Amino acid sequence: MKSTVSAIALAAAACLASVGAASVAGQTPAAQPGAAAQRAAPTKAEAEAFVARAERELSEFSVISGRAQWVNATYITEDTDALAAYFGTIGTQMGVRFAGEAAHFLRAPGLDEPTRRKLNNLRLGLTLPAPTTEGAAAELNRISTDLSSQYGRGRGRMGNETLTGNEIEARMGTVRNPDQLREMWTSWNDNVGSPMRAQYQRMTEIANAGSRELGFADTGAMWRSNYDMTPEQFEQLTERLWQEVRPLYEQIHCFARAGLNRQYGDSVQPATGPIRADLLGNLWAQEWGNIYDIVAPRAEGQQAAAPYDLTELLTRANYTPERIVRAGEGFFSSLGFAPLPETFWRRSMITQPRDREVICHASAWDVDNQDDLRIKMCTRVNGDDFVTVHHELGHNYYQRAYNRQPFLFMNSANDGFHEAIGDTIALSVTPEYLVQVGLLQQNQLPTPDQDRQLLLRQALDKIAFLPFGLLMDRYRWGIFSGQITPDRYQAAWDEMRLRYQGIVPPSPRSERNFDAGAKYHTAASVSYTRYFLARILQFQFYEAACRMAGWRGPLHRCSFYGNREVGRRLNEMLAMGSSRPWPEALQAFTGTREMSARPMVAYFQPLLGWLREQNRGRQCGWQGSGSPAAGTGRRTSR
Repeated sequence: MKSTVSAIALAAAACLASVGAASVAGQTPAAQPGAAAQRAAPTKAEAEAFVARAERELSEFSVISGRAQWVNATYITEDTDALAAYFGTIGTQMGVRFAGEAAHFLRAPGLDEPTRRKLNNLRLGLTLPAPTTEGAAAELNRISTDLSSQYGRGRGRMGNETLTGNEIEARMGTVRNPDQLREMWTSWNDNVGSPMRAQYQRMTEIANAGSRELGFADTGAMWRSNYDMTPEQFEQLTERLWQEVRPLYEQIHCFARAGLNRQYGDSVQPATGPIRADLLGNLWAQEWGNIYDIVAPRAEGQQAAAPYDLTELLTRANYTPERIVRAGEGFFSSLGFAPLPETFWRRSMITQPRDREVICHASAWDVDNQDDLRIKMCTRVNGDDFVTVHHELGHNYYQRAYNRQPFLFMNSANDGFHEAIGDTIALSVTPEYLVQVGLLQQNQLPTPDQDRQLLLRQALDKIAFLPFGLLMDRYRWGIFSGQITPDRYQAAWDEMRLRYQGIVPPSPRSERNFDAGAKYHTAASVSYTRYFLARILQFQFYEAACRMAGWRGPLHRCSFYGNREVGRRLNEMLAMGSSRPWPEALQAFTGTREMSARPMVAYFQPLLGWLREQNRGRQCGWQGSGSPAAGTGRRTSR
């Protein structure tokens, strides 16, 4: 998955993460840090003066901090690591100071809602808060910077070849030799994740101490407070959404396992039980679209090929990485959005440099809080990156839409919104859209019977991702709370992957390992529930956009490319930033305040019945090591 870099995150936390929306409006923290609880209650005027000063300082600092973080991400050396850690330390110290003061000023009587919301944003603005203990912020940022850079320098192996993270990701999607897949998977997890284990434990200790100073039980509780509701209410929301989509996942798991068994045989992938993680076409088994050719029934014709191959279409049309990015810009322009600034094309990293180490993980940046928009990608000419570009540009257009808000409202309604906008656009990369941009001919449009093949390819990505999107943070919440102790880091990871995803590692694991660290978002301390929420929200946004565009056909074939009314309504929601609770932003575009998986289920409904028919007679679900069957919703770590 991808991440966005917000101005507030760069200023307050100096790490690659977005700051979420404020906590429940009007909710005053139950505990105050340190001496704040002993101070006299402040006045409304004092609180407003503090907010103005904090916004000014954070806005100014975010620019130089953003530049330091950009250089480090696109030119990894010991020097740029040191610079990133230096500014990260300053940013963390600022964030801790402002968060503590914000908790004090929230006690002021008579606060208006914008001021209260800004104070809550400040209080919740740190992804990893350091305690006020001398040297804690510097140590925290040295560790967090080193973990992120370790990931960027990570290597795996296949035979005699040493592979970068970007290369190993690509090969996991194309190699079909199970021994080579196991070697790549194991070498990446051993080389990248395992060395992080002790540092991650220490980072957790420091961040938890900082979170407790701010009045939270632990860092996970602080993360869950970023959604205009209590941590408990947020857990209930995510559990409800998971239960709504769980039947979809159970069917796609059962179907994919049967295809892998057909391909590899019982000795590699049994017909029952969990799936071997390295066989699913993705280094983390989070999206399975790359194994479509294996799992699609052979009877579908032409060796299970989809109606068209987007990578082949792009190659045939002589697309380059830059042309792919310009195509993404063209979609937003068709909706009425202004073109990207000229500096975007000069300052972005669109392809992987050959002369230096970089973090290839795709991300979108707003460096100056106004118009210095950039993306960082190691773009290849393939269908996946064509879709990813549309996703990343969604972040950039969101960043520009809210740049007239006060600094502390320069963010999405919640972090799931930021991830969902670009994915909503990417859902509109339909056959009809490809015809409109000249990549597909009218006579090549899929027939209604072929739609199922397109839906299956999408389901292998969109649906397969859901439990992974949920467990990434639930695992870390367990570490932060202490329910997952350091002597069980690997065991708990394997248990949760089995429980939620129904997968098992291809090689023996022990407590010497730390496979969770071999995922970028763990190394960079980027909270992950945003991606689970984004998978749900994007279908709500997409359904609403198609309704505005007057679409009458099957939902999955709708494209709102070129519809200015959709663009106008979308921009109105984006321009709100985080100035209002997320249900209000959701209602502004969709007409409802309730997040729901119903549109996602409706989108895949034509496929669901077919999957159930295909799975008839198969033993779906999985059992193992005393774990319950798929998706029970029970948790091992809280």
